[in-house]
Amino acid sequence: MSKVRTWRATRDQTMGAKPNQKLFITYLILISSSLLVLVLTFKPLTLLSQINSPAKITGLPSPPVTKNPKWLRLVGDFLPEKKRIRVGLLNVAENELESYEALGPSISETVHVPLVPLPENLTWSNLFPEWVDEDHRWEVPKCPEIPLPESADVDVVVAKIPCQGWSAKRGLRDVFRLQVNLAAANLAVESGRREIDRTVYVVFVGFCGPMHEIFRCDERVRRVGDYWVYKPNLERLKQMLLMPVGSCDIASPFAQSGKEATTTAPPVTSTFGRGREAYVTVLHSSEAYVCGAIALAQSIRQSGSTRDLVLLHDDSLTNRSLSGLRAAGWELRRVERIRSPLARKGSYNEWNYSKLRVWQVTDYDKLVFIDADIVVLKNLDHLFFYPQLSAAGNDKDLFNSGVMVLEPSKCMFEDLKRKSLKIESYNGGDQGFLNENFVWWHRLSKRVNTMKFFGRSNPRRELSDGVYGVHYLGLKPWACYRDYDCNWDMKPRRVFASDSVHGKWWGVYDRMSEELKGFCGLSPKTEGRIEKWRKISRGEGFDEGRHWEIRVKDPRKKIFH
Repeated sequence: MSKVRTWRATRDQTMGAKPNQKLFITYLILISSSLLVLVLTFKPLTLLSQINSPAKITGLPSPPVTKNPKWLRLVGDFLPEKKRIRVGLLNVAENELESYEALGPSISETVHVPLVPLPENLTWSNLFPEWVDEDHRWEVPKCPEIPLPESADVDVVVAKIPCQGWSAKRGLRDVFRLQVNLAAANLAVESGRREIDRTVYVVFVGFCGPMHEIFRCDERVRRVGDYWVYKPNLERLKQMLLMPVGSCDIASPFAQSGKEATTTAPPVTSTFGRGREAYVTVLHSSEAYVCGAIALAQSIRQSGSTRDLVLLHDDSLTNRSLSGLRAAGWELRRVERIRSPLARKGSYNEWNYSKLRVWQVTDYDKLVFIDADIVVLKNLDHLFFYPQLSAAGNDKDLFNSGVMVLEPSKCMFEDLKRKSLKIESYNGGDQGFLNENFVWWHRLSKRVNTMKFFGRSNPRRELSDGVYGVHYLGLKPWACYRDYDCNWDMKPRRVFASDSVHGKWWGVYDRMSEELKGFCGLSPKTEGRIEKWRKISRGEGFDEGRHWEIRVKDPRKKIFH
């Protein structure tokens, strides 16, 4: 039966009904009409929103209208009661704006902050070149710019994070992702300038989260699923924004206030921008680097630095070695070593992930990590003005982990430890792993971490002027005779050989006390190995310097330890 026929039958029955029945039917019709009005009351609003929404123009599905979005509920607990806030929306598509237009009474205004499109030719390689002309011998292009949106005065920044290409096995090197993170930081900093002690919250939406190189996990106040809420330190964010956009230029040292520091090392007595700071190194698995660590500590002191010295070690060190390290100036802290998950058993880098322990030294605000096969020739205290992570370049878009500026953090250590089981390291060790975790880093001058490596570009095998620290690759100076660099004795290692650079390490040794020199003696095993290499070199007839003819006078030659 059709709807028309049904309605007519009901009408005929009503006309012939009794008075009581007529009254009942009348009430029934009135109730039905009321329900119909209620339904129609809601329907036109939905239809109106669909007519006026961008979906009508773009053909995209319109998001549901909500007066209490999830990010607002998450950040609401941290906002002052009854305060009406201004919200900046970053990387939010036009067709999504409707869901924010009907926010509740706590929102006074929403500001859509459009991103300026990135240049098509801007790549990660442009931002992180393998080499830069830090001596300015040639005119080189300036760093590419990442355009940031105009500032807006907001209390909360809501940013959608692009996660395309994200993988649990490697870091995400994506220029657009970097732009969104820097734009969010800039919005927060510019808003904070308008009031003293201003608090600005930043909410990120996306399963991959923000870049921890810019937004520290210590500043995260809440995370629920794909929503990440941060209360960032605006002074620290300001410093990050003052850094070059990549390693395409040598970073300048900036204090925490954002004011540029001097380009040379500041006076030791200066407290400008300083917190709790220390130099740190790590020894694990053997005593092979005990002498190197002693020389490192002494070189730091000889440079005039009075910063604290912290050495992390495992149970492989004897009490005698520990006493020598303590006498050299190190504060000793015992740790459990960490195995490199992807390294082969017994390999040189099997336990190199022990370096991650430095992030646990949280009684300091900032650390300068230095490998134990490095000596400091000039004061490095100016490195404490740099943010995490700052390091010298190594290869392609990677840094060398021999000297690093870092900021200790319990949650960062836990995050690195958790990721160590998943992220692939190009060399199986800590350097490859850290490069996948800190894809956005700041370039220090090669002078703070000069590699003892000599290719065709340096046939004289000498250091350039103004070197702050030398990284001794190849055979270590304390495992050679003082008289010459024994890297000359082995053909594969001659790229590391330099008698003059070898002598720099021994210059530090000469200024050490006799007590400390005793920890750098030769062992019978080392002595035998050096003599074996000398004989092989003599047999090969290698005549560059004819080092095998040198009459060795090293006083340690027959003084074993």
